[in-house]
Order: sequence, then structure tokens, then C-alpha cells
Amino acid sequence: MKTVNVHEAKAHLSEYLAAVERGEEIVIARRNKPVARLVAVEPDKPKKRRPFGLAKGMGHVPDDFNEPLDDETLALFTGEKMLPGDPLNPDWEPEKP
Repeated sequence: MKTVNVHEAKAHLSEYLAAVERGEEIVIARRNKPVARLVAVEPDKPKKRRPFGLAKGMGHVPDDFNEPLDDETLALFTGEKMLPGDPLNPDWEPEKP
């Protein structure tokens, strides 16, 4: 473990980085008091891929999925019609206790 002051660390940073890559440890000091430790970064572990089929049987697509919507449901999506209980409906009134 080598200790260097900030000024020297600035002047020779690339040399110290090369030393750290070789496995050395550098301590950076300010006025001979240790402030930081320069060490190599551990490489990230590769993430394991999830296997196919984990969610098998958890979802269901109905047979009529691709069929056209009926006029009432389509109107709800386009904003042409609102349900009576919708607060954005101009005829909506809050429930009275």
C-alpha cells in the first residue's frame, strides 16, 4: 500500500491507475492525513438469463380477442359516450347519504 499526497496524485494519476490495475492499493492523503483509497473495481457479475416458460399458464387470451368491439364499448374508448356513474359525465350527481 502506497500513500501519496493530492498534488502528487494529480501529477501521476495515470501511473497510479496502472498500479491499481496490477492489484496495488494507493492511499491519497491531504497534508499526510489519509483521505481516500484508490482500489480496483470488481467486474460486474453477468446476470443470469431467466428461462423461458416461467409464466406458462398465468395468462389467458379469449377467443374473441380480435373481434370488433360493440358500439357501446367503442364509444367509451372514443369519448363519445360516458357511463352515468362517471364523474366526468355532465349529468353525474354525487350519491346522497
